Amino acid sequence: MAGCDPEVAADASTRSRVSRSILQHGPSTANDLATRLGLTPAAVRRHLTVLIDSGQVTSRQQRVYGPRGRGRPAKVFELTDNGRGNFYTAYDRLAIDSLHYLYHLGGEQAVDRFAVSVAEPIVLRFTELSADYDTPAEALVAALVDEGFVASLRPLPSGAQLCQYHCPVAHVATEFPQLCEAETKAFAELLGTHVQRLATIAHGDGVCTTHLPRPVSPAVAESERKMR
Repeated sequence: MAGCDPEVAADASTRSRVSRSILQHGPSTANDLATRLGLTPAAVRRHLTVLIDSGQVTSRQQRVYGPRGRGRPAKVFELTDNGRGNFYTAYDRLAIDSLHYLYHLGGEQAVDRFAVSVAEPIVLRFTELSADYDTPAEALVAALVDEGFVASLRPLPSGAQLCQYHCPVAHVATEFPQLCEAETKAFAELLGTHVQRLATIAHGDGVCTTHLPRPVSPAVAESERKMR
């Protein structure tokens, strides 16, 4: 039996790296991808064209905040639902079927309790890391990254925006939104402040975004948690 064409295999591997880089870092320009992957922008654009043609990636103009320079904004590339779905497995189907079975056995309350248990590793990791960071929000981002959620923090005049570019349970949460609800509640308790979920991958958005309305010091967060 003939082996795989090495060039075809290499191209497929590179396209996988391009897709994974977009998954991990969010919408990216060709130059961003070239820098991260050690490729030329021309090579990246060639692979992006294939990914777009296959429905795995889409493009839009980069949003510009503040004064714009000359010329048109650069294009940014982001994964479609099909592209993101390549990173999921049959275990999603098994998890969904298991939760349906749990619902039939114990009803809504059983699923709610399970959702809380899914968020528990984030809470535990946050507790382990909180002393290593200046703010609870930074510790939360680190905990999410450790748990596979690929998160970052974007400062805003009104506080900060928590961005999660990858969610390991997104496909399951599409059918069981309790997972998102339990996660959001955990964020609020850990940060000691009300948080607002603006978008979720489970609902078809490109990134899970949560507004954190104000910076919270570790002392305030701990005090408010003890009062609950």
